[in-house]
Amino acid sequence: MSSEDEGEERLGLIAGLSAFSIWGLAPIYFKWLSGVGPDEIIAHRVVWSVLLLALVLVLRTGRSFPRHVRIDRKTAGLLCLTGGLIALNWLIFVYAVNSDRVLSTSLGYFINPLMSVLLGLLVFRERLVPVQTLAVLLAAMGTGWLTYRLGQLPWIAVSLASTFALYSVIRKLLQVGPMVGLFWETLFVAPWAVAWLLWLLRSERLVFPAAEPMLMLLLAGTGVLTVAPLLLFAAGVRRLPLSTIGLMQYLAPSITFLLAVFVYGEPFTMDHAITFGSVWLALVLFFWAARQRSGPAH
Repeated sequence: MSSEDEGEERLGLIAGLSAFSIWGLAPIYFKWLSGVGPDEIIAHRVVWSVLLLALVLVLRTGRSFPRHVRIDRKTAGLLCLTGGLIALNWLIFVYAVNSDRVLSTSLGYFINPLMSVLLGLLVFRERLVPVQTLAVLLAAMGTGWLTYRLGQLPWIAVSLASTFALYSVIRKLLQVGPMVGLFWETLFVAPWAVAWLLWLLRSERLVFPAAEPMLMLLLAGTGVLTVAPLLLFAAGVRRLPLSTIGLMQYLAPSITFLLAVFVYGEPFTMDHAITFGSVWLALVLFFWAARQRSGPAH
């Protein structure tokens, strides 16, 4: 590998690790906004994100911006759907963080890849080797155990995993880049977000105008929190093998897990240990089998 290639790979590693670290540390940011309702936070996140994405895309593409972001009617319809899914995912995440259930968000994003596998089986007719089937069953058993012990479905974890997995499957069907795709998704959701903010203002429930300057800055900064890691992720994907990026994705829920248990002091019981242990073992088995399957032929 040439020194130039090594430099590019190093840049890719820094960018990728930075992106997943920001996503993993996101609960800290939303905890600072705990005095604001999740609905208002997400409405702000949508509005500020679409404005920032538009600015970044204009700076990157210049006069070719209209051509660069052009999409057909079918793609627009699907991006309306994915926009709704990602906004719902954000809403559940912020609600969970600000109701002291950060551990549930970590579990949700650990389960997500296995949920994506199930959707891949249904939508793309993908096939699993026996070890991968065992891994999926193991994760399901872990989640089932927690459901049994709690007496209710861990709905936050399951909702986060299922909405993001469905989002990922639909996005896989579209030939749209991550930046352009998110621009349209937030643009389609933006009218609903603006309408909701206006309704909150009219009913005198909007925090933003009456908030102190730092809180107002944090609400506006939700756009940066959305766009910055996406730019870093895109830079990492261009420079690193997908297998490396695939392993990196577990950095975010791992950081969130550590925050939940060691910073926010959320209870981590034996039942949680059994569930997380089952999911972690399932992920190890699944990706070990995938690596063996894609290894060099002899």
